[in-house]
Amino acid sequence: MFEPRTGGAPAPTTGYRRGVSADPSQRAVEVRRSARRRRTVSAYREGERTVVLIPARMSEAEEARWVGVMLDKLAAQESRRTLGDAELTERAERLSEQYFGSRARPRSVRWVTNQNTRWGSCTPAEGSIRLSHRLRGMPEYVVDYVLLHELAHLLVPGHGPRFWRLLEAYPKTERARGYLEGVVAAERLPAPSDPSAAPGAPSDLPAVPAAREE
Repeated sequence: MFEPRTGGAPAPTTGYRRGVSADPSQRAVEVRRSARRRRTVSAYREGERTVVLIPARMSEAEEARWVGVMLDKLAAQESRRTLGDAELTERAERLSEQYFGSRARPRSVRWVTNQNTRWGSCTPAEGSIRLSHRLRGMPEYVVDYVLLHELAHLLVPGHGPRFWRLLEAYPKTERARGYLEGVVAAERLPAPSDPSAAPGAPSDLPAVPAAREE
């Protein structure tokens, strides 16, 4: 259970509307207001529902913002518990099948601890994908986006129109990019330049996502 203060909240996730679930796990979301709750927000799983507890005085806009924040925090906690290298490889294979027709076939997918200024990287010639350990604990849809980004590089080098068309198949691309940009802004990380990605050369996803090339 989380008890963050309402002051200094992280940026909200988009897509939540009252009565509509924005939970990546597809559970229904129930918001409970309490007059006794003054400054804290908490959330927990209850069977097939996600329950979010908020102060009664919160506006609908604040409610929507905090529901998104708490859903991301719960998803991050669950992701941190479950994704090891083996699970990461299986997830990459499922994502490739779902969005790329199994055309992207990585030979190895693993967490690494030496990528502090980029979220992910791949070497197409070797079919290897590496994800920064900093992604551990982030929401699953964010990890999925980084995996898909690197899987797409196994098919298309660089960040041209063909590359971004591949990622358009993933419905949470913009949401995930926004989340990562928010993390970078909060931590004030340096913004590395995006390396050219010639065929066979390593291809990286910087900590600040590169702008689309049209």
